[in-house]
Amino acid sequence: MSTYVYGIAARSHPGLPDGMDGVGDPARPVRILREGELAAIVSDAPEGLRPKRRDLVAHQNVLSEAGAAGCVLPMRFGSLADDDASVTSVLAERAEHYQERLRALEGKVEYNIKATHIEEAVLHHVMAEDPEIRSLAEANRQAGGGSYEQKLRLGEMVAAAVKAKEAEDGAAVQRLLEQAADTISVGPESTGWLVNISFLVDRDAPGPFLTAVDQARKSLPHVELRVNGPLPPYSFVDPGPAEHAGTAAAGTAAAGAGSAEE
Repeated sequence: MSTYVYGIAARSHPGLPDGMDGVGDPARPVRILREGELAAIVSDAPEGLRPKRRDLVAHQNVLSEAGAAGCVLPMRFGSLADDDASVTSVLAERAEHYQERLRALEGKVEYNIKATHIEEAVLHHVMAEDPEIRSLAEANRQAGGGSYEQKLRLGEMVAAAVKAKEAEDGAAVQRLLEQAADTISVGPESTGWLVNISFLVDRDAPGPFLTAVDQARKSLPHVELRVNGPLPPYSFVDPGPAEHAGTAAAGTAAAGAGSAEE
């Protein structure tokens, strides 16, 4: 049977949740595998695991329970190893890396920021900042809308200006926020987002970072900032047992419960 991996901690971690319920229906009991100075929080893996809400919540609950008492390196939802021996083998092989990550992430949490343009507001910005676009738009208006070619040219100019504004505003968001974080992890590009960045922040002192978010909102009123956090520092743990133990990882991060299957 495959082994489901929730996270990795120091062997001396005082609050590892041995025996609580994890993923699956019925839920699989959580247990602890120890190797050297490290421990892995695991359970048996259910067949056909999918990112259903109850399993995403169970994954997150296990990490929250463990993380309340000390640093845990969280694995993303769906991290599977072939068996227990594969997990302990990776703990031994990657011991130095995991111990360094545990030291680096002690007392830290992750905030993920996604940014999008507010369409009407950014179009207003584009029109206000580009006299050529304003001039052509006014000429088309006076001509009763303009010819097909004029409309096409205006549309192309606006689209190019919006694209340039996306790059400009994405860089501005990162610049305004990264100074208030320990480090950042840039997420994969995705259609619709100007920015998808995770920030590593002190668990007990998130104030400066959240203040920077508020200031960014005021500085860029045509940009919508979505804050997800505090989270376990998923984006700052790499690689995990799933990448080393010949596994099939499925689903999404536990943080992405909004896309869960019911």
